[in-house]
Amino acid sequence: FTSVFGRGSPPSYIDLGNFVQLLKRETRSSAVTRAADQVLAALNASIVAERHGSKKSGATGMSIYFPNSRLFQHPAAGPQSYTTVANRFAADSLWDDFLTYHYTGRQFDPALGTISAPGKDTPVAAPGAGQIMVSAIKLSDDVAAPGEPIHVSADIDGENIGYILFFTGYLDEASNSIFVADMDYLESADTREVDGVYYPDWGEGAFELEFEWEPLMYGIDDGRGAELALFKPETYGAAPENAVYTVDGVYTYADGGETRSARLYFSDGELQQVFSFSGDGATGAPREIVTSPGDTFTILEQWMDMDSSGRVSGIAMQDGGTVAFGDQPLAWVELDAAPGQYIIGFIVQDLDGNSYPVYEKVTVR
Repeated sequence: FTSVFGRGSPPSYIDLGNFVQLLKRETRSSAVTRAADQVLAALNASIVAERHGSKKSGATGMSIYFPNSRLFQHPAAGPQSYTTVANRFAADSLWDDFLTYHYTGRQFDPALGTISAPGKDTPVAAPGAGQIMVSAIKLSDDVAAPGEPIHVSADIDGENIGYILFFTGYLDEASNSIFVADMDYLESADTREVDGVYYPDWGEGAFELEFEWEPLMYGIDDGRGAELALFKPETYGAAPENAVYTVDGVYTYADGGETRSARLYFSDGELQQVFSFSGDGATGAPREIVTSPGDTFTILEQWMDMDSSGRVSGIAMQDGGTVAFGDQPLAWVELDAAPGQYIIGFIVQDLDGNSYPVYEKVTVR
């Protein structure tokens, strides 16, 4: 479930049982269905024990390496490193051969069972990419205020559309940077479900995406007051209240002052879990933190620096407000957006992890 390459890259492992269930649902081939049933039977015979919480529906107890096309081409994440780290598995299985076929189209003989690590110059395709077209944003007004929303829309066309996010950023013209204030899932009219895992279904063909935007921010309330926080979409839900959002920051223990890179997990307005990470920037292995009164969490703010042409030239993280753990659980609260210039827009993602963003400038008064 965790991306060892950081939040900027999707997790390079998937749940094998859930993947096979998806194949069974999507295929019209009786041969694929029979093979899928054999895999599920082998999993059932192999997994000694498995347990997962309600927020990890679809977990079956065994994960397998499946990077997107960008990670497949990366020397630290692609088959060259994978077949070295997992040499015995690559030699004994056809999984590396399958991934090479999936991304390069190179055929393989199952009887040979050779290790497959295509060269760095091998052309790589992206079956999950969508070549998505997103029109310029149309606004009902370019001025909004709390309690006075505006209508935002765009036309979208393409294949393999995954999640669509709404982006809100405060434009600091003095520093020529954007404070990332909010990112949120947009719901499709239909939702698909496999083993308790939910996916948006945007239908077939072109469509118009519409959203009513009210300038609201979000914060974390610890009972003493609220601190502004960026809640990032983590897991899509059957309904908005079932989705999971996370906040990145630094956890400090009251006993000794030790700090950890950490992440808060929220659902339905309440804190569900806190995880620390062995690496910097929420990378590496996660470990759940049992909070104690007096422990604190310093929220990390995300800023997008721009060059003279208005393009994003870098991402900077800096400390924001701090909340404390006590007798009252941390809660997610709405806050009115401060007056000023904002950048809002849609971020359309395809199934290979590529983003197709469109933005427009608005004024909040």
